[in-house]
Parts: sequence; C-alpha cells; structure tokens
Amino acid sequence: MIILAINIKDIFEVIEQQIKNYGKDIVHTEDGTVVTVGDGVAMLYGLENAMMGELLIFPNNVYGMVLNLEEGAIGAVLMGDDSLVKEGDIVKRSGKVVETPVGDALLGRVVNAIGVPIDGKGPIDSKQFRPVEKMASGVMARKSVNEPLETGILGIDAIIPIGKGQRELIIGDRQTGKTAIAIDAIINQIGKNVKCVYVAIGQKESTVVQIVEKLKQAGAMEFTTVVSASASELAPLQYISPYTGVTIAEEWMAQGDDVLVVYDDLSKHAVAYRTMALLLRRAPGREAYPGDVFYLHSRLLERAAKVTSEFGGGSITALPIIETQAGDISAYIPTNVISITDGQIFLSESSFKSGVRPAVDTGLSVSRVGSSAQIKAVRQMGGTLKLELAQYYELAAFAKFGSDLDESTQQTLEHGKRIIEILKQRQYRPISQIDQAIILLAIKSRLIKWLPVEFMSYFKDSLIHHFNKSPEGKKLWKRLDDAKAFDEKLEKDIEAEIKIMLKRAIKMIDKYDPNQYGKIEEYKKL
Repeated sequence: MIILAINIKDIFEVIEQQIKNYGKDIVHTEDGTVVTVGDGVAMLYGLENAMMGELLIFPNNVYGMVLNLEEGAIGAVLMGDDSLVKEGDIVKRSGKVVETPVGDALLGRVVNAIGVPIDGKGPIDSKQFRPVEKMASGVMARKSVNEPLETGILGIDAIIPIGKGQRELIIGDRQTGKTAIAIDAIINQIGKNVKCVYVAIGQKESTVVQIVEKLKQAGAMEFTTVVSASASELAPLQYISPYTGVTIAEEWMAQGDDVLVVYDDLSKHAVAYRTMALLLRRAPGREAYPGDVFYLHSRLLERAAKVTSEFGGGSITALPIIETQAGDISAYIPTNVISITDGQIFLSESSFKSGVRPAVDTGLSVSRVGSSAQIKAVRQMGGTLKLELAQYYELAAFAKFGSDLDESTQQTLEHGKRIIEILKQRQYRPISQIDQAIILLAIKSRLIKWLPVEFMSYFKDSLIHHFNKSPEGKKLWKRLDDAKAFDEKLEKDIEAEIKIMLKRAIKMIDKYDPNQYGKIEEYKKL
C-alpha cells in the first residue's frame, strides 16, 4: 500500500482549477465544503464571508466554530462527534458567533461548555443569550477594588486578602489543595449575596460530581452555576468553557451583582488550546504552545472587574488555578498567568506533606490589592502577620545550623510555631472576618505564647465558640461587627475576654508550668 502525503493547499487548487475549466466563475456562497476532518478539527473550502469565532452548522446536528481564516481555506473546531462529519459534507454559516444562555435560570445548574444543561433537570428556561467572546470592560468603566471577597480562610483573608473585582491566582503542584481553597471560597459566600460560577476544565467527571455534591450539602449550589468540560470531551469544548463561564458571570455583573468565578484549571485549558492550534497547523512556539497563548488567558482574565454604576455596578472576582510541575512557577504558562493576575496564592508541597492545611506559602504568595480588600479590624490586627512569619521561616532555617540561640530568637521561633498552628484550618469550615479579627488580636497580643503548640487548634475553636455563643462574648462580637474596627476600649474588652478563655484552657493542662513559656511576672498579670 502506498500512502501519499497531499498538501491541503494542493487540493484547493485542484478544486478551483476544475471549476474554472468548467467555464464558470467561482461563486461566492454562504455554504462550504468539508475538505478534511479528524481529531475534532475540520478544514473547509468556501464560506468566504465567515467571521472569526462564528458558529457553523455541520450535518447530523454537529456544530463548529471558526478559528482559522486563511487564504482559500477555513479551519474550524467541532463541538460534537467528529465521526458524524465526513469529507464532502456541506457546511452552513449561522451568521452569529458562539453564544451561551445567561440569567438567573442557570443558578443551581450544571451545564456543558456551550451552556446546555447536563444535570438531568430539563432545559434551562432562559431567553437571554450572550456571545462567549467579548471585549473586556474599559479603564473608564472600572472602579478601584476596595471591598473584601471573604474566603473564610484565616491564612488568606489576613495575609493575602482578595477584593471584589480582583484576579487572584491559585498556584501549586498537583494534590496540594488548590481546588479545596476555591470550593471553600464558594461555600463562604452563603448569605453574602455573591453569585458563583465554577468552571471545571479537563477534570474527571467523577471529580465534578463530588464537587457538585459538596456544594449541595453545604447549601451553596443555590447560588452557583457549574460549567463542565471534562477530560473525556473534545479539546474545543475545553477551550470554550471558561469563556462561557465568564459570559454567564458578566450578565450578573451588568445587573449589579457580585460574582466569583473559579477556573479549574487554566493549565489544562492551555493544553487544550495547544492541541487545537497544532491540529490547525499554527506555528508552534515555546513548549509547542502557539504564540498567542498569552492572549488566550489575558482576554479571559481581563473580563474580571469591578465596574461603575453606569455599567451596572457589579463585580467579577476571578480565581484562576494553575498546576505547576515540581513547584516550578517560572515555567511558561505559570509566568504568563502570574503577569496577568493581581497576585497569587502559592501552595507548597512540602508544607502540605508536613500537615499544614491550607498549605499556603506566605513568602511566595502576594495580593497586589492588599489591605484595601480587608475590613479595618482585620487590617489593624493582621498587619504584621506576614512579617512575623517571614522572620520565623528565616530564623528556623538558620537555627538548623546551631543550637545556641539567644532569648529573642527563641521567642520569635516559638511565636512562629504557634501562628502556623493557629492558621491551620479544616476544609468546609470557613471563619467569618469578625472571628478572624478576634483570633488575630490573640496572636498580636502574644497571649497564645502561654499555651503549648498542640493546644492552638483547640484554643482557636474555643474562642470562636465563646464569642458566638456566650452572652458576654456575643455582646463584644456584635460591637465589633457593627464598628468593623477596634477602638482602644473595645480592644481592651475583647483582650480581657480572651484572657478568661486562656485561663480556662490552662486549667485543662496537667502539671502546667508557666516558666516554660515566659516570665512568671508576666504570667501573674494575666
């Protein structure tokens, strides 16, 4: 058997020549012909007036999207079973770009990459549609980010705060808890009037089902839409899914709502795009990605914004997720997305394996919005936390090489150990910003030094319970919640209440010796 490698351009030239020889001019038509098809990509002849991103109609109810406009040819990606399309099939233009249904009818639903429901609950009753590709909001339409988007995770809200309208990257190796942070952030929006969109790109279907079930159990699915393009689906569907997700969110933003969008994850999104680009014969660049892969993510993430009342007054907060290999954040796709976003939450594999949950590396993590995305109470108490942790990690590395440490160094190390322990948090257990401010006050006043490290988790839970349940604690909690800031009297009153809880905790410790933790004179003043 002889296999001939025939250039597609040669095929087009032959077809054109045959038409000319027939004695007729080439007719410009709105129909096209499939020249080659395979791997979810079709090369077409004709359709001279087709638009970039236009929806094409193939036989057997298969749809496609225009991605390549070349001289004498069109490259389209298929959003359906490519085995139903064969060479010579007639393709028709739809005259419109790819659209998705939008509106409140999508709340609580699971849809595919083009907005078609896949949760078995019947069709979505929405008469509104938006094109999935759209220009991002302009500079004059945007407002500064100054409202906190609470994740409910103490280590993030206190050190790396996220604001409404911000783009905060979650980055780390596989199985370090990236999705867990995003799901906790969605669950924490219960009662906060924030709508959520979770986009699963290239995930296992079983994983998506588990996430949907967790959101249902927590009561968060009522205000959430899940867009799923699983690993078993075609690359074009994985490519289009995050744009569908942000389009759904933009409709709510235009109505004045705050929206949280999670893209899980953009590493797989880039791989899907690379697959399509190579099949469309685009020139490969670094790591075989096409040259416009930066634009791929920038035009997606730039659509996150906090807009002025003239443009609806809502916001879209984006939490893109990127998976690294062996912690390498200098790879091509991670550096691209880092440069587009307003900060990153870096999850350390070593911290994760040592039992720190969430495994946030405070040294490599940053929020470029900073304290403007915090309530004043958290800002007052948590301002020095990142510095204290940085000092701890530096001294801990130094202490490995020597045993003789001065008193000041020992105190910094002991304080750092307790901070790390108190920042540990179980999944699906968000903490309100008022509770966070009270915990941060206990850290700042150094009252936690009188307890063993292993008591930190118990003490934190005791504080939250006391200030939410006891009569005196609830009064102070309410005062702080109303003011959202500490004054001198309120700070002293809450500190006094923390001391009461501290003494109760100390009574539970057998053979407690305060000399192990500090000077006896200081202990007597408690």
